[in-house]
Amino acid sequence: MIRIHAIQTGTVRIKTSQHIGRGQGVQRLLNVLTDKEWVGPVPIYAWVIEHPEGLIVVDTGETARTAEKSYFPRWHPFFRLSASLSVCPDDEIGPQLCRLGIAPRDVRWVVLTHPHTDHAGGLAHFPASEILIARGEYQAARGIAGRIQGYLPNRWPTWLQPRLIDFTHQAVGPFTASLPLTRSQDIILLSTPGHTPHHLSVLVRDGDLSYILAGDTSYTEHLMLKQVADGVSPNPAIARQTLSQLRSYAQSIPTIYLPSHDPDSAKRLAAHTTVSFSQQSSCHSSDRGVI
Repeated sequence: MIRIHAIQTGTVRIKTSQHIGRGQGVQRLLNVLTDKEWVGPVPIYAWVIEHPEGLIVVDTGETARTAEKSYFPRWHPFFRLSASLSVCPDDEIGPQLCRLGIAPRDVRWVVLTHPHTDHAGGLAHFPASEILIARGEYQAARGIAGRIQGYLPNRWPTWLQPRLIDFTHQAVGPFTASLPLTRSQDIILLSTPGHTPHHLSVLVRDGDLSYILAGDTSYTEHLMLKQVADGVSPNPAIARQTLSQLRSYAQSIPTIYLPSHDPDSAKRLAAHTTVSFSQQSSCHSSDRGVI
């Protein structure tokens, strides 16, 4: 039997132009920095999968240390201008797991969809677990180059030695690159580039139902269905291709879609609400559209 739990590790506010990308090229990023309108606060979700082969955590959420003045680099414009976090110590994933009766030391695998701070901030709670990160993500996030791109490798635990994931060309529906995590092949890592160049998602197959723990492939289910790339995706065309794959998969198999910052993700999980196409507008989607 498979059980999935949603764990909200605080909230974040982001710019409207990050939520829905506007413009082309460098202008997209400039719009994120200069936009005066905010979305949120929206949740920062991590996920726990109870599986016969062991406990799996997908993303670790954020840390309360973000309240420290010295936590974020003052020289980085994104952290100064475009993100506002609210995380209390009790919001962190470690204490929340304990309240569920789960000891962090008993978690077998921790899978990061990507190592941005709101997904990797809770890594310190899992020194006994195997940490999995896509090889390209890990390499891109390291050093000063990673910090310039918005990663915080200097905040990772000093003991971190992750298992680096290389995807095979084994197709799973419309997804062309994947890697099974469990021997039973009911937990599969999917290559879903877009928000970051080597972003991954986690597919959970439970009988005739699928769950996709989607990280930041989109900020809401609605934006996935509308094929709207966010404002920080380095290549919006690749992001839209991933969104098209997600939409196609959900059209073929009943799927509960669970991005990390969708206010309705936990509700959909609790109610087992699958992606619905019955009320989709016939108008053509666009990054410039308004939801």
